[in-house]
Amino acid sequence: MDAEKSSSSSFEDLSNLNEQERAELASSVPEATLSTVTAQEQTQQQRPDDEVSDKEVTKAEAPESEPEYMDILGNGTLLKKVLTKGRSENRPESKDIVVITYSGRLDDGTVVEEESNFVVQIDDVEVVQGLDMALKLMNEGEVAEVIVHARFAYGELGIKEPAETAPVKNSVPPNATITYTVELVSIKEEGDVEARSYASRKEIGNKKRLRGNFWMKRQEYNLAIQSYRRSLEYLDDTVSAGGMMESGAGSVELSPTELQDLLEDRMKVYNNLALAQLKISAYEAALKSVDHVLKCQPTNAKALYRKGKVLDAKGDTKGAITLLQKAATLDVDDKLIQSELSKLILKSKREARNEKDLYQKMLGQAQKLEQKTKATPVTQNTESSK
Repeated sequence: MDAEKSSSSSFEDLSNLNEQERAELASSVPEATLSTVTAQEQTQQQRPDDEVSDKEVTKAEAPESEPEYMDILGNGTLLKKVLTKGRSENRPESKDIVVITYSGRLDDGTVVEEESNFVVQIDDVEVVQGLDMALKLMNEGEVAEVIVHARFAYGELGIKEPAETAPVKNSVPPNATITYTVELVSIKEEGDVEARSYASRKEIGNKKRLRGNFWMKRQEYNLAIQSYRRSLEYLDDTVSAGGMMESGAGSVELSPTELQDLLEDRMKVYNNLALAQLKISAYEAALKSVDHVLKCQPTNAKALYRKGKVLDAKGDTKGAITLLQKAATLDVDDKLIQSELSKLILKSKREARNEKDLYQKMLGQAQKLEQKTKATPVTQNTESSK
């Protein structure tokens, strides 16, 4: 009991003072101290549990903390912080079409990207990967800050000269971290591709083709393949044998010029897709892609050249030479085809020479073995006669 009283004696003694003792205490204790004691006494009377009051006081005194960053990947390479909450809980899903306004800056404050009301399709890598992933974690109307490590931005290459098809305004140094401020303006579903008009499908398909070219130049072959495949969803299988295309307004007959333009666009995509697949050693897929081109355009020199490269990679040097000779005849000014053809011819001669040497070596070993076999019975007969 004495121990308990000593631990809270200041509260208990003050609570038991009568009016006279209070007056005497007031004359010896400064006014500020007495007011503090009185406040503590009132608090003690209202809250008998000391621990609860201590926690609440601590909570009241704690300053309001700023919103924390969400570590999206768990390794610090992609961080997101909400600056302004969204007007709804609606979030975009894969293939949804969103409108964003954003800017990206380097650590020194240099703005390298800036777009207003920019249309992006989720998961189609039409912006850097890190920003594409972060958009799926934003609510409609939200403004957020997204810090993207170089691995999910422009990597070790950076950007020396911004392309016309990219939203980058200034060069980006290698291994640069970019901080984006992005507003998710609106979200809508992709809808049926078939319901779109010819002009809309052509525009979107070519936009994705150009984005694939952007990734190809950066040697991001898997991202290029992804963009090319999405492009073909808008450009391929859009026209029937009679030149009719299904759209939201029903069947529409395309003019010969429109049909030719659409064919040219598809051939560009398939040709580039074959190259990207060749770069990652997906030879069978590359053959299918290039055969799409040669089926419609048997004299397409670029397609013949790339099919020859695929055959060479698969070990068919003779077949590759035949295709490259045809391509060189069709495009006599293409030095790349001429150079590759010369290399293949030398390679073929070297393989023939190695094959001949191997055959002679095998033949020589066979002759030695035959001579040895013939000499063995003579030795045995000599020994037996002895």
